[in-house]
Amino acid sequence: MASLSARSVLITGANRGIGLEFVKQFLLLPNPPKHIFATCRNPDTSKELKDLATGHPNVHIHRFDVVDYASYPTLVELVEKTLNGDGLNVLINNAGVYSKPGDFASVSRETMLNDFEVNAVAPLRLSQAFHSLLKKAAASSDLQGLSCSKAAIINITSKMGSMDDNTSGGHYSYRASKAAQNMITKGLSVDLKADGILALALHPGWVLTDMGGKNALIDATTSVTGMLKVMAEQTTEDSGKFISYAGVAIPW
Repeated sequence: MASLSARSVLITGANRGIGLEFVKQFLLLPNPPKHIFATCRNPDTSKELKDLATGHPNVHIHRFDVVDYASYPTLVELVEKTLNGDGLNVLINNAGVYSKPGDFASVSRETMLNDFEVNAVAPLRLSQAFHSLLKKAAASSDLQGLSCSKAAIINITSKMGSMDDNTSGGHYSYRASKAAQNMITKGLSVDLKADGILALALHPGWVLTDMGGKNALIDATTSVTGMLKVMAEQTTEDSGKFISYAGVAIPW
């Protein structure tokens, strides 16, 4: 089985749920990243994340709101300074929002725009902000083809963004924003291929988190274990695909 050996990774929404589990499991890899940049809006409320950083000097916590676009240059500068000449191997756009109500009768303009802003616009803008560091990582790598060990943008999406899978309706703002994110991921895979950067739309499953709720089917450990396995196996031919944590391709 292919192994994941990224020297650096940045994860948004790393204070809880899937994002926090990514931090934990990256630390457990046989060859963990030299730098794990864990961002969230309020690090002070995540004791578990702070404890991880205390025990692991390769975990760097940064206060960051994905829709505070004016703060992007500061984050990039801080990451670049820590990397000390190296590039950024993996950007995981994990932060997201699921606004309610999302049903046909009640969904509002504000709800639609909020979900679109957080789930679609922000991942694109952050990919633009870190493009040069991702490109630098790809250029300095000896690996052939595209891979997550070389340079990659991983957009944590949802099967609810699949038009083929929508047989129950509703959830307008979330579904539409994730469908938009999927299209953005496909565009990134085309536009950044020449830079050596892989792009992937990754569905984590229905996960027992604050967003997923108590009726979800799997826990965060199962989800992230699967996603890391999928990430390790991706090659040039897989860039731009929409894949589940179990490695199954999802129809658009």
